[in-house]
Amino acid sequence: QVQLVESGGGLVQAGGSLRLSCAASGSIFSFNRMGWYRQAPGKQRELVAVITSSGITNYADSVKGRFTISRTNAENSLYLQMNSLQPEDTAVYSCKAEELVCSRSGCSTQNYWGQGTQVTVSS
Repeated sequence: QVQLVESGGGLVQAGGSLRLSCAASGSIFSFNRMGWYRQAPGKQRELVAVITSSGITNYADSVKGRFTISRTNAENSLYLQMNSLQPEDTAVYSCKAEELVCSRSGCSTQNYWGQGTQVTVSS
């Protein structure tokens, strides 16, 4: 069973930066896609950024140009560099890994989630 552990959250002033990390208990080589999601109080969880095994990235419009997602297979880790943080970025940030699992009966996607890390941006 794969475990994902996030770290790097905290309290920062508007305009500041944070770098989130997501460490996997095993190799992330088999994860075809990994991503960061966030959930603010009273709101639904939303996609922040994703990265495929080949390095293709996609970002929510609200974070484009400010956040950068990356993954390092050698370190079994996923990262999210967040710059120019704004109060509306305040949320619990969670990492997700997607693994394609195939058997004789077909293929399906296995999802793994971390427990989340709180990011609070003060104005």
